[in-house]
Amino acid sequence: MLLYVSYPSWLKPEIIPGLPVRWYGLMYLVAFVIAYLLFRRQLKERSLKLDEDSVSSLFFWTIVGLLVGARIFATIVYDTSGIYLQKPWRIFWPFENGKFVGLQGMSYHGGLIGATIGFIAYCQYRKWDARELGDMLVAAVPLGYTFGRLGNFINGELYGRVTTGPFGMVFPLAEQFPYKLPWVREIADKLAIIPVNGYVNLPRHPSQLYEALFEGVVLWVILWLLRNRRPFKGFLIGLYVIGYGTFRFFIEYLREPDADLGYRIELVKTGLPPALFSSFFNFSTGQILCFLMILGGGIWLYIASRLPHNSPGTIELGAPALVEQHQKDRSKRKHAERKLRKKLK
Repeated sequence: MLLYVSYPSWLKPEIIPGLPVRWYGLMYLVAFVIAYLLFRRQLKERSLKLDEDSVSSLFFWTIVGLLVGARIFATIVYDTSGIYLQKPWRIFWPFENGKFVGLQGMSYHGGLIGATIGFIAYCQYRKWDARELGDMLVAAVPLGYTFGRLGNFINGELYGRVTTGPFGMVFPLAEQFPYKLPWVREIADKLAIIPVNGYVNLPRHPSQLYEALFEGVVLWVILWLLRNRRPFKGFLIGLYVIGYGTFRFFIEYLREPDADLGYRIELVKTGLPPALFSSFFNFSTGQILCFLMILGGGIWLYIASRLPHNSPGTIELGAPALVEQHQKDRSKRKHAERKLRKKLK
């Protein structure tokens, strides 16, 4: 019987050893491309006349908002060293000790806030219907998000809690525990893991893969199948926020919280280390933020269902720029018809 598996030794963070090009960055590029292509497909399905430059600009400002929000939120919420408050320029400084290391540390929730601001701001600037286009965007995003979590897996980061289940995986960069600790010895002996220099690297939940599956593939399938069955504009936006928040809230029980943060709400004192599941009533930072997402998504659904001009698929009452484009197209068709009638005469 297979008790656990080892992290694939052939997986390396760098695409080409020695060069600062990582699979993680490539996975995010793939994620953006997939979201872009799925968004364009929906434009064709609904016959919305947005040219390629306009869509590219919309994605550009949304991605800029995402990156800025994700980075700032990570340094404010998840960093406990205080270095970014002392030296705020380091938030977007990609070098450390003279080496290019990129922007290490990004927050999904901050990225969501930043992307939302960038998206709405650009839609307002172009006078587009943010609810209609927002439904299309969230129907495309989760499948791309899958590749972001695969990038985390390739980096061997954001692994889950210790487990003795068959899905356990030994990550080479995971924290090792002293074999002398009773709970460590019990698990190591059960799984026949031999300590090295008095320390043991115990199997963890591959929580990155759990998130890639549920927050990515499963959520995308749900939203994609419902994209043409929306009861009102903005419905998929609320469903995405609730769906992501729900999936991640429960997966967080299997994901080890940041060691320097631990539990933000600990209702049951068990004395167990964060690497072990302790109680359903102890909540990490991610779970608190996901609960707020679920609550916010529910409030949005209530509001969106009562906003005016919320018939799904219509643009005449919510997007003057798109209406103008349709009017131009109609004028061109009428002009072509008049020319054809003159020729026939």
